[in-house]
Amino acid sequence: MNATPPVELWSHFIRSPLLGLALTLSAYLAGVWLFKRSGQKPYLNPILVAIVLIAVLLWATDTPYQDYFDGAQFIHFLLGPATVALAVPLHAYWRRLREMALPLVVGLFAGSATAAFSAMGIAKLFGASPETVFSLGPKSVTTPIAMGVAEQIGGIPSLTAVFVIITGIIGAFGAPPFFRLLRIDHHPTRGFAIGLAAHGLGTARAFLVSEEMGAFSALGMGLNGVLTAVLLPVLFSLLH
Repeated sequence: MNATPPVELWSHFIRSPLLGLALTLSAYLAGVWLFKRSGQKPYLNPILVAIVLIAVLLWATDTPYQDYFDGAQFIHFLLGPATVALAVPLHAYWRRLREMALPLVVGLFAGSATAAFSAMGIAKLFGASPETVFSLGPKSVTTPIAMGVAEQIGGIPSLTAVFVIITGIIGAFGAPPFFRLLRIDHHPTRGFAIGLAAHGLGTARAFLVSEEMGAFSALGMGLNGVLTAVLLPVLFSLLH
């Protein structure tokens, strides 16, 4: 009897829901361990480490991403409830939110417009295709919303998902030194800005700094997602 090739055996196992889930959680726990051991260096963000570990594993075993996703889609399903749960810490800062309502609204519109149109303008300036330009528009909102918006405005949802991840990683990595450079120490300001620009990955980083910063980051992420989902398709339809 011929032995089953290792790659074929792995392809069989990767389709198991439990294995895909276990790989995802193990990669994230490894990222958390490295992050803590490094003294919380931003370039060892647990989510970034988990992405790299899983990507290397899939590449080394020649495993199609869809096979892995079929086994780990339960975590993808939890993305929605987890996003909604981010509203819970906001309750503790409700008074602060009301006091800062006007600057938050102004910052929301300014930040949302800058995040969408600056990226598209730069891409068009460098000669990117229209589909690529449109895919960049919703890059600063959470993945499910971004993919839906990209489809509506003529972008490529899968390409948008890549841009969203890259944006979140850069935001989580680059925001702390950028805030220090500008001498911005106010946690609500820091949190709201990183939530607008770097969605869930930035929010996860903000919660590592303080609950207050994380709460305002969650607010920025949520409001930017709603604003982008509502206004960007409308603006594109009017322009066309």
